[in-house]
Amino acid sequence: MSVSQAIPETSRSSSPALADLLTHERELYTKHNPQSLALFQKAKNALPGGNTRTVLHYSPFPVVLKQAQAANIQDVDDHWYQDFLGEYTAGLYGHSHPEIINAVSEALSHGLTFGGPTEREAQLAALICERFAAVERLRFCNSGTEANLLALSAARAHTGRTDIMVVDGSYHGGVLSFAGENPLNAPFPTHRIPFNNLEVAVEKINQVGRVLAAVIIEPMIGAGGCIPADVGFLQGLREATEKTGALLIFDEVMTSRHGPGGLHGMFDIRPDLVTLGKYVGGGLSFGAFGGRADILERFDPSRPDAWPHAGTFNNNMLSMTAGYTGLSKVFTAEIAQTFFKQGERFRHRLETSACSLNLPIQVTGMGSMMALHFGSKKPRAPYSHPPGYSELYELLHLKMMAKSQFYARRGMINISLPVTEGMFDQFEASLVSTIEECANPILETVSL
Repeated sequence: MSVSQAIPETSRSSSPALADLLTHERELYTKHNPQSLALFQKAKNALPGGNTRTVLHYSPFPVVLKQAQAANIQDVDDHWYQDFLGEYTAGLYGHSHPEIINAVSEALSHGLTFGGPTEREAQLAALICERFAAVERLRFCNSGTEANLLALSAARAHTGRTDIMVVDGSYHGGVLSFAGENPLNAPFPTHRIPFNNLEVAVEKINQVGRVLAAVIIEPMIGAGGCIPADVGFLQGLREATEKTGALLIFDEVMTSRHGPGGLHGMFDIRPDLVTLGKYVGGGLSFGAFGGRADILERFDPSRPDAWPHAGTFNNNMLSMTAGYTGLSKVFTAEIAQTFFKQGERFRHRLETSACSLNLPIQVTGMGSMMALHFGSKKPRAPYSHPPGYSELYELLHLKMMAKSQFYARRGMINISLPVTEGMFDQFEASLVSTIEECANPILETVSL
């Protein structure tokens, strides 16, 4: 395959400087990653687009990874990268934490999925209830998407109502995606509210009224750009849902890593239901939904009015063991607090460095999750990028990869426990030099 066949055309809306730079970076990237390109083309014979998880694709093609250690990853062309993606927050422990590796290896020696209850699942459940204030009871599942689907279904069953409400531009899983229209979304009657706009949100909640089963929200938007909610906005949603009889669901699949008890604990707001996933499974497939005991007790199979809840791998020994080991021995409450502060310091470093360049670059986030944005002000809600922004994100991403830095194409950065101060220094220096190299196309493209 020729380089021109592998590289998509640059958007016509791009500035001349951006178009030229991006063409050059795509050519270099293709030249330096021949094995990844070959495997990408081969994979497309069986997998649409060469992969089975949409977010892992980026143009002109993604590198194919073959191994990882601590907070470093290697691709099939033998390039090593500092991992600042952190598996979209699931990789909090890094790729080879000895406590988790040893615990999982020991569990593996005793068997996989037993087809019956185990002591470990009860231990992990008790630990989660202890850590997260709003979780009085919980159920395990296999992903954050599944946790959110089950939480919403439980809310509809509990209230006897049909409709749900989401933030416009939010993401709660592959079939609960509300940035634009997704034809694969679960067919819940859905209403949208703007993020951080309490007046409009309360008005909409009151309008939907008696048919509204639940409002689901991330207390900090994750996939939509690591944008924190105002505490007053969340408190207002809590009050409005209580008045109308709807449930409030906090999607903390990502944000549960913030401090010892997630953001609902940090903000001292008690939602009716909370969903968990990502790192809580110790780096393995995991999901959980929990909350008020009176709601979750309906999943008690011994009740005559029990709600059914299936899932062959809900309590699989590897996820239960990795999750319990992680929370009890590695990411303790004390470490969680320290880690949050470490992430805050790093984000402030990136903000200060970006600000010193006098370019329209913003850094949003909280704790160990953050994101890069183009513009003169920090966004307060998810938004659609103006023309040319996607090309800017691509340019920065390709340049950063050439400097051995790995993060999300959309600008998301997540740190993991094994990241060292030296790695922070290298990432910051690489980002600053990359932004400087892209100064002209940034100024030509970004609307101030």
